[in-house]
Amino acid sequence: MKASALTLVLAVLFCVTASAQTVYSFKSVVFPGDTFTQTLGINNQSEIAGYHGATVNKGFTLVLPNHFTNENFPNSGQTQVIGINNAGSTDGFYIDNAGTTHGLLHRKGRFTTVDFPGTTFNQLLGLNDKGEAAGYYADADNNDHAYTFQAGMFTPVTTPGVSSQATGVNDEGDVSGFYVDNSGTNHGFLMRGGILTTLDFPQATFTQALGLNNLHQVVGFYMDAAGNTHGFLYDVFSGAFESVNDPKGVDATTINGINDVGQITGFYVDATSGNTNGFVGQIVRCIE
Repeated sequence: MKASALTLVLAVLFCVTASAQTVYSFKSVVFPGDTFTQTLGINNQSEIAGYHGATVNKGFTLVLPNHFTNENFPNSGQTQVIGINNAGSTDGFYIDNAGTTHGLLHRKGRFTTVDFPGTTFNQLLGLNDKGEAAGYYADADNNDHAYTFQAGMFTPVTTPGVSSQATGVNDEGDVSGFYVDNSGTNHGFLMRGGILTTLDFPQATFTQALGLNNLHQVVGFYMDAAGNTHGFLYDVFSGAFESVNDPKGVDATTINGINDVGQITGFYVDATSGNTNGFVGQIVRCIE
């Protein structure tokens, strides 16, 4: 098992270079009886966090291939489960019966509400193995403000622009996310060692970084000039971007999570049915 994991890690490092193309095998994830499923986080044991239901969101965790466990904040109207760490703890958000959106943590079977003081809209979007979560709150003007949260303490993540969300945090405390500049354009970012790097996929009109791992790889999605949506993988050390798309949704793919053993997860819109399906991608080989 360890040798297999090591092989996959080396494959990830080798594939993400300026001249390489990674070939993935994709497995669709569909919540039973639903036409809308998004898989959003994946840990090193291939446990997945996500939700289903386009109109009423219901959270779940998944052990592949098809063991779903419902995970919804008690008495909530809607729940999304987004981040998952290697202990199986999760984070996300829920909407209460009054319509207020709250961040949530779920550890050892217990739910906790996480709201930045004095705010009425919070979401948590990523969780590392140290219990540090990444998220944001919205102010009265509907501008978003990125932060991390750990042990009851909120730490703002300062970015350019008028609005920002922190979407992932790894065990070194690196933070992924995106910000909106003064002209309304979305840019991905990586905050590492207090230094912010803007991540814009080449020739894209819109980029959001949505997750990262402990190998300094970032995932997300971008829009091309035609308005199509594509997933991407970015490697910090090589500085290389790679476009990654589920072949069943080549112009409508979003990558939301990546673990340390070469697996990615996200969702696509099926070109035939129009359904939104989750996916898990596994590296098959690299083409130079």
